[in-house]
Amino acid sequence: MTTDTMRAAQILEYRAAQVEQVLESLMLSDDTVPQRLHDAMRYAVLGGGKRIRAALVYAAGEAATGGKSLSAAQQKAIDHCAAAVEMIHAYSLVHDDMPCMDDDVLRRGQPTVHVAYDEATAMLVGDALQPLAFEALATMPIAPALIVQAVAELSRAIGSQGMVGGQAIDCDHVGQQLSLKELRTMHEMKTGALLKASVLLGGIVAGASSKVRNHLRDYADAVGLAFQVADDILDVIADTDTLGKTAGKDQAQNKPTYVSLMGLEAAQELLQQLVQQAQSALLPIGEGRQTLGVLAHFIAARDH
Repeated sequence: MTTDTMRAAQILEYRAAQVEQVLESLMLSDDTVPQRLHDAMRYAVLGGGKRIRAALVYAAGEAATGGKSLSAAQQKAIDHCAAAVEMIHAYSLVHDDMPCMDDDVLRRGQPTVHVAYDEATAMLVGDALQPLAFEALATMPIAPALIVQAVAELSRAIGSQGMVGGQAIDCDHVGQQLSLKELRTMHEMKTGALLKASVLLGGIVAGASSKVRNHLRDYADAVGLAFQVADDILDVIADTDTLGKTAGKDQAQNKPTYVSLMGLEAAQELLQQLVQQAQSALLPIGEGRQTLGVLAHFIAARDH
């Protein structure tokens, strides 16, 4: 295990515990009416996942402040942003796993929500997590202008020009050939947009200048695509137990991927190029960028 890998594991463990506490405080208890829905929401969100998006929020906040301590208000705002992106991510997974989408039965090593509960409940879980995420942003104790910017950023990232639009393209092209350009566009929307928003939200609420935000945006563009390329590679080389979800689904469903279009070796080379792009984008930021750099390496080198 490399030093970067060890450092990334420590960062993710620490931030996962931190955002877990925030999520617990924001989620309604499972004895609140309607109890079954709230129980399913908690099942979908709490106690699992690497929390990479949350870690990116925190790391971008560090970069925006040059590694200096945040005020209490900024820290609470960062916490709410980290929780919001994790709620959105959880909702997207719940819906993606449903029979009308990917029809998967395993997520994070456990039965998917529609299996553990039922399809209608799974649909409602996603529907309820979205507004809860935006409520978390709306209640941040920072300047209203920054709240508006954060809400707008996340809204763009997850709508028809972002995550949902990317999923629509994916659904429309199962069994069809895509060019590399078309595939990149799809993944920039489906996967990259929320990862990018995670980075930018951290910068926004920590008061990053427009110059620093531009560097964070360049970093996030590279990292967002690297995450999907790594996912495509893992779908080929990892097994189900390691992934915590069904391995080989992309190939079985004849979905276009970087591996299917480029071959495994070329996809792995592209992944390393994207990591270098991400690191280069961070150089002008100076102090405070180290955690973002470590997370970029982790995203490329992760085994699940």
